[in-house]
Amino acid sequence: MKKSSLFLPLLLCALLSFSQTTVNNQETANKQPASPPTDRNMFGLGIARGLTKTSDGLADGYVLYAVPNSASVYLINRKGEVVHEWKGNYGNAASVAYLQNDGSIIQNALDPDFPVFAGGGESGRIQKITWDSKVVWDFEYATEQYLHHHDFAVMPNGHILAIAWEAKTADEALAAGRKPVLIPKAGLWPDKIVEIEPLDKTHGKVVWEWHIWDHLVQDYDKNKKNYGNPADHPELLDINVGEPLPASISQDSLDILRKQGRGIWRNQTPENMGSDIYHFNAIKYNPDLDQIAFSSPHISEIFIIDHSTTTQEGAGHTGGRWGKGGDFLYRWGNPQNYRRGDSTNEQLFGQHDIRWIEKGCPGAGHLTIFDNDVHNPNGMNYSAIYEIVPPTDSKGAYVMNKNNTFGPEKPVWTYIAPDTISFWSSFISGAQRMPNGNTFINEGARGRFFEVTKEGKTVWEFLNPYRGDVRKLNGDPNPAVPLTYITFRSNFIPADHPGVANKKLEPLQPQPTPFILPAPAAGSK
Repeated sequence: MKKSSLFLPLLLCALLSFSQTTVNNQETANKQPASPPTDRNMFGLGIARGLTKTSDGLADGYVLYAVPNSASVYLINRKGEVVHEWKGNYGNAASVAYLQNDGSIIQNALDPDFPVFAGGGESGRIQKITWDSKVVWDFEYATEQYLHHHDFAVMPNGHILAIAWEAKTADEALAAGRKPVLIPKAGLWPDKIVEIEPLDKTHGKVVWEWHIWDHLVQDYDKNKKNYGNPADHPELLDINVGEPLPASISQDSLDILRKQGRGIWRNQTPENMGSDIYHFNAIKYNPDLDQIAFSSPHISEIFIIDHSTTTQEGAGHTGGRWGKGGDFLYRWGNPQNYRRGDSTNEQLFGQHDIRWIEKGCPGAGHLTIFDNDVHNPNGMNYSAIYEIVPPTDSKGAYVMNKNNTFGPEKPVWTYIAPDTISFWSSFISGAQRMPNGNTFINEGARGRFFEVTKEGKTVWEFLNPYRGDVRKLNGDPNPAVPLTYITFRSNFIPADHPGVANKKLEPLQPQPTPFILPAPAAGSK
């Protein structure tokens, strides 16, 4: 199989963050030093990499992550040594891989010729790769009508719950009640979730699906679909929430930006800028509740829906275990989206990686969230980890607070850096509760993995020193700056995980060669 060309630029905000070495707000700039501290370098360029901190008494285990600009997935031990490598056949800037009980991984991969869609996190393929690097399932989910992107969840029965964009025309968006000023010429790409049953080596069957398009409300035009008061329907999404369309740009200007490597995705056009309206970036499945949690950073909310419905019930508002069809059972982070709060009530800012804390870990059943870009009116933005407990009644149904918003009012546990500013990744990233009660954090932009105690003490830290050499189709290298060491999501693997049982886990000899960022060319700034 051919190896794909890697498409590096993931997010425009990433490049904007790279250039943010000083605060662009004059009032804040007056309070900050002219040169921010080294730890404010969000991409970790020029700082020490590899194992930088360890402690006695650490829980035994490993870290699994996909190597950027590569088709490889590494497993490292607590000494920071690579003990296993899965070798795929499609490179990606920042894919995600999950270890299975048989030692295989399931990962997404960048399809080399997917059409239409652009926006960061594009994938188009989901693969299963055995311990000895044999691709035993290679499923393409990429057409002009839909594209798998960002994340997926593996269910206990082996099915895959995958996030995907689906294309809606401008006329369809207008008929659904979207304001004309919020509709790009190319239309919209709302998200859906599909459950895929793997079949033979290259095929899968969609056996269940859910579409955000079926659960909308709008009060813009009573003559259009979905008309109603969003404040009366928190179980639905106001189709007009979110950011305004970006400023228009000509094709010539877009071509210049692309030539400069300035964060323009492969299929980006002047007509589709702003089509990616919700940008789902994380999904998890809870088999005990038969529920799905997912994250939308573009509107700064996390959501939970019922998976016990049929596809038909999931398209409506009744049916399933909780009797609500595919409507939201729970949402949190930004109540102004359903008109029951304002900006002072917003608690999430471009978050990633919603997940339930697993059984056997302190806080089991709670939710953890990586909040990427917390707004700080008195200084620079920063990242935070939250553990929240959604309020429920005696039957387990989610309930609202006294102010008629979804709680909680605040997390039961929060981690931020002691100095605030040294922990910051404005995109990608994740967090995972460990069996010993500590929390494993992936600061994605820097490729930094670290473990903190309940009290917030860092007891282990490793910065990814590796980067692959996937080339463009013409043979040119992909630009290394700024997304040099990024990791979309790494995962801590306990030593008793069945996937590593009876496996040879000795350090590879030789170890992979660390990537050293070339020095700037003479005369460059």
